[in-house]
Amino acid sequence: MHADPQRQLYLGLIEAQIKLLLRINFIWASIIGSSINLLSITIERYIKVVHSNWSKKLLRKCMKCAAAAFAWTAGVVYNMILVFPTSAVIDGVCHGYLIWNSEMAALIHGIWNFISFYIIVIFIFVYCYGKILVVIRRQARVMAGHRGPGPSTSENTQSSQIQSNVIKTMILVSALYVVLWTPSFVFYLIAHIKPDLTINDTVYYVSMFLAFLYISTNPFIYAVKFNPVRHVLVRLIPWKRSQEANETCEMPVSGTISTHTASQRN
Repeated sequence: MHADPQRQLYLGLIEAQIKLLLRINFIWASIIGSSINLLSITIERYIKVVHSNWSKKLLRKCMKCAAAAFAWTAGVVYNMILVFPTSAVIDGVCHGYLIWNSEMAALIHGIWNFISFYIIVIFIFVYCYGKILVVIRRQARVMAGHRGPGPSTSENTQSSQIQSNVIKTMILVSALYVVLWTPSFVFYLIAHIKPDLTINDTVYYVSMFLAFLYISTNPFIYAVKFNPVRHVLVRLIPWKRSQEANETCEMPVSGTISTHTASQRN
């Protein structure tokens, strides 16, 4: 008994949509989540440095957990809503986020996406880190004027250096976001403004390469700048873990050495 051809076609389309969801949706959901998370870190640094009095009230553990949960949940929900009605398999080729019921809907979404995840992100980066740098420079001048001997001064200097290092790292990460994501956002906007415009595949693949290069570069930046992150990454390397275990086993115990030496002297 042969199956209904229409049913086979329907099941094939459902299977294609599921594959498209698994391949595209969760990748871009994680990318959007990481972008929102980067904004959350920027705002958190801004509140902690510029409005230190507010930080104790606003930057509680529950607020940080809620911000992290919102970042990853929003990315998944946004892409789940977007991927199904705007994606299709045509002649065996997957077209994701490009099949719209009307050109006006595509235009509105393209402009909204460009403003929300590019223009507003750049504005927050420039505003927050600009204010942070102004406050840090003012604090540095005040500390230089009241610098004197004593342990409290050295502790304050070390704390300010750590904070400055964190802020410099986040500025570098934010600058790379703007530089490496610009071609992808421009390409996505043009694809929604001019759906019938033919763009060279090389341009598309180069823009995607730069976008994923940013994602791949982030861990190395954190590893170079932050010792805790560097130690965690080193422990993930198998031969490094075995080497540390061997060094730990070979390390003599001070109490054993002193006891053995004392027995020999007696």
